[in-house]
Amino acid sequence: MPIDLNSLSLKELKDLQAQVLRAIATFEERAMRAVAQELEELARARGFTLNELAAMTAPRKRAAAGAKYANPANKSQTWSGRGRKPRWFSEALAAGKKPEDMAI
Repeated sequence: MPIDLNSLSLKELKDLQAQVLRAIATFEERAMRAVAQELEELARARGFTLNELAAMTAPRKRAAAGAKYANPANKSQTWSGRGRKPRWFSEALAAGKKPEDMAI
């Protein structure tokens, strides 16, 4: 259904332009809603909810690890043993200490 743009008035052209801009701005949102609705119907047909399925793929959060090591020179500086070694831990190892010596 082609539109004869030459037969439209300036007001009609501006109205058409505004409608096109709104349609473009909401296109992706409308497409995502349609997909979400299809997925919800499929999940419901199989006996699940979309939230249950989404929770299954969500990354599991790791619990905060407690302190495992403490700086012998300053007991308020601790390290859980996860991640990058703190400078004080590396320096103590270089000085000949063993990790067991700094264990809490």
